Amino acid sequence: MLKHNALWERRWFQVILAGRHFPDEWPHDENGADDDFVLGEHDTVARWVASYEEQVTVARGIVAATDLDAPCAWPKLAHRNLRWVLLHMIEEVARHAGHADIIRETLDGTHSS
Repeated sequence: MLKHNALWERRWFQVILAGRHFPDEWPHDENGADDDFVLGEHDTVARWVASYEEQVTVARGIVAATDLDAPCAWPKLAHRNLRWVLLHMIEEVARHAGHADIIRETLDGTHSS
């Protein structure tokens, strides 16, 4: 989930909202669209925590410089704006945190309050 969150933090804020292009990444490389849940030997917790923190820092800079009503640069989502992206990301990160909590509860048998 760390890898997934890091990749989509970048995609939502840098690609979809700000219109930045990363030629070897989604959406230009459609074959890699689902790679966020595939793990390889270089996919460590430390790597993806650092990547997520880096992407959040970049996203905060974009958010600080962008009006809430600014539309997304990616044509398929030009009908959405920064306000919508922020709410969507809150929802997505919260959902994935819930998934992680369910996994933890399954592994250790405890329930959080």
